[in-house]
Amino acid sequence: MAWLPFLCALVMAVGFVLYVHATRRGKFAVWEELLDALELRGDERILDLGCGRGAVLLAGARRLPEGHAVGVDLWRAADQLGNAESATSRNAQAEGVDARVDLRTGDLRDLPFEDGAFDVVLSSLAIHNIKEAEGRRKAVAEAARVLRPGGRLVIVDIGRSVARYGETLGTLPVSGIAVRSVGWRMWWGGPWMRTQVVTASGAAG
Repeated sequence: MAWLPFLCALVMAVGFVLYVHATRRGKFAVWEELLDALELRGDERILDLGCGRGAVLLAGARRLPEGHAVGVDLWRAADQLGNAESATSRNAQAEGVDARVDLRTGDLRDLPFEDGAFDVVLSSLAIHNIKEAEGRRKAVAEAARVLRPGGRLVIVDIGRSVARYGETLGTLPVSGIAVRSVGWRMWWGGPWMRTQVVTASGAAG
């Protein structure tokens, strides 16, 4: 059993490398592919739930020369290091998309938007920060509520509850629900931290 400490150290090293890759490169590559797959026209109205410092929000805004991107967050540093509306605003300015980005303070469980207000609703690693299962269910329901008929929903998140997002959507007026893994590029540290993407389309009215 002399090899056991070496094996444990190897597993930990590999896990650390994958975590660093996910943080610095993997999540961005995954989201670029997800956004490309939407084949946006460029005039859509996008909502990013729990936008944080704006990585996904700004990637979406870059694809909207005639559209608009809205990011909503509670701006809690406990959810993301350096999470602040001012930081996201500076990032939008640096990317040259601030004119088509709007930042709002709001709770994902009670969004300050009308029904069907957005063509695309996105969320990246945010809903799991809501501790209560009922709160996560409400956030997913709100995402579906503000999605227009025929619009598209893309939620990327970690944890064992992600499959429940799909179950919640199954009770709502959306279609084409799918839940799948995004693979090793967004691996955060164990099967309970597996990253999955949930997609759906707004049902026609």
